[in-house]
Amino acid sequence: MSKMQNILTLVCIIFGLIAGLWVNFNLSASWVESRLQYQTFENAQGQIVYISRGKEQAIGTPVAYQDSPLRQRNLDTLTEAPTLKQQWVILDGDNTNPILLKADYHYGIWSLLPAFIAIALCLISREPLLALFSGIVVGGFMIGKFDISADILIPNMATADAASILILYLWLLGGLMGIWAKTGAAAAFAEMMSRRFVKGPRSAKLVTWMLGVLFFQGGTMSTVLVGTTVKPMADKANVSHEELSYVVDSTASPIASVIAFNAWPAYIQTFIFVPGVAFLATEADRIQFFFSSIPFSFYGIFAVVGTLLLSLEFTRFSGRPMQKAIARARLTGQLDAPNAAPISAKELRQVDTPAGYFPHWLEFVLPLVSLILVAVLTFVLTGSPQIHWAFGAALFLAIAMAMGKGMGLRGILEGLGTGWKGVVVASVILMLAITIGAVSKQLGGGIYLVELLGEELPYWILPMVLQLLTIVIAFSTGTSWGTYAIAFPLAMPLMWIIAQNEMLANPEVFMMICFAAVLNGSVFGDQCSPISDTTILSSMTTGCDLMDHVKTQIIPASYAAILAGILWTLSALIFS
Repeated sequence: MSKMQNILTLVCIIFGLIAGLWVNFNLSASWVESRLQYQTFENAQGQIVYISRGKEQAIGTPVAYQDSPLRQRNLDTLTEAPTLKQQWVILDGDNTNPILLKADYHYGIWSLLPAFIAIALCLISREPLLALFSGIVVGGFMIGKFDISADILIPNMATADAASILILYLWLLGGLMGIWAKTGAAAAFAEMMSRRFVKGPRSAKLVTWMLGVLFFQGGTMSTVLVGTTVKPMADKANVSHEELSYVVDSTASPIASVIAFNAWPAYIQTFIFVPGVAFLATEADRIQFFFSSIPFSFYGIFAVVGTLLLSLEFTRFSGRPMQKAIARARLTGQLDAPNAAPISAKELRQVDTPAGYFPHWLEFVLPLVSLILVAVLTFVLTGSPQIHWAFGAALFLAIAMAMGKGMGLRGILEGLGTGWKGVVVASVILMLAITIGAVSKQLGGGIYLVELLGEELPYWILPMVLQLLTIVIAFSTGTSWGTYAIAFPLAMPLMWIIAQNEMLANPEVFMMICFAAVLNGSVFGDQCSPISDTTILSSMTTGCDLMDHVKTQIIPASYAAILAGILWTLSALIFS
């Protein structure tokens, strides 16, 4: 870093720490009543239950709303945190539709401070580890948890999500990449593709784009699978890592919102039940509503089309930073900027094949095929792709093929060790990203932003307002699915109330437009956030510097988001 960058970094950290302490000692949390409406039913055991993340959850015995300590009138009198955090209640004597009442809190605009510090430091210092850790410390200071390791890091890392990252992205993915580096399988695949199919940057990017569209499961699996597959051949074709990471990232979640034959509809439908709305009455109705809204997923459509245009070397809307990266790679062969610091280690980009071992491209392709088959079969059989099984099968097959061709156990262990070392930094960044997302959610930034919405908004502006709010929430928390859990339960009833107040002729179409705005706004914010898992993984698997990826991606993605916002507004005016 330059001297000025060092000064700005230090100033940003000091400001964040002082502001965090000031909030802790001078501001009281604003407690807010949140209502979550789920479809409840009686199970075979006679319990009243609802479905959450695919599992039945019993609701217990609900109480009358006016007797709940979590109603807003009671929360307004609090001087300290309530002892009860959530409770099922009956509203207006309606026993058929109990509501889950939750007590959330926020510190107003200050709730966004940890995310602001982390993102600002990412941009200033280009050091994601420093940026994320600083944001976590600032958040800890705000909520009075000064023992960062014991009170924040350990509780958030001792979770199923953190364990999943260690197993999947460190052990399985890192091990697989290390074996490929040791056997030379990735280089052999790149050589075969260059000889038979890929003749230059355009064809390399088109293959990347087609794979991104084909693997429409979205999220981290699509990002890792496509990035890992295409990097060897794209490097050989002189595709800059900024281009490659953008195509990989922008055909992951955006395509999943358009070709939604994946886990997204089943997850999201649990948040969009609104009592009294016939077209959202059952799970099947809500899933049908999701698919009916797809023609309004303008951002997802434009994002995928934008990457196709870039793949065809049409760069007018790619932005100056991306154009410079393309020119650098084509003219000089440098795939990264001179000051880039990729978060995947150099060892994974080097071939260390033992003497007498002759790699074959099938050693790369067959583990990938097994990965896809296991993921698809488990999705068909269980309703959710078992990603750990899929990557485990691929790693096992890669090791078996290498040993079958004569590689010794020492060579296998060296390859695994190289792979694990190569992704340690990226795994730590991912774990810190999860932690700061949890801290931001705990501080209630999303609750505060949604609370700003009022029922008196003109109906035609609501889609763009929801888009902007979900962009900010997803950008600051680094998760689209987490944003859905915050925004949909609060936004869906608001859409219906505004549709009724304005006496719209087509309230269902209006709600589809607003639904698509929340869905796509969250995808855009997640995709462009430097603290998002998909952003980090896109950078890691393609060998790109994290901030180079963020800065080159945000311009073409913003063009798509702006155009989508305009079309949502026009659609609300024309079709509602």
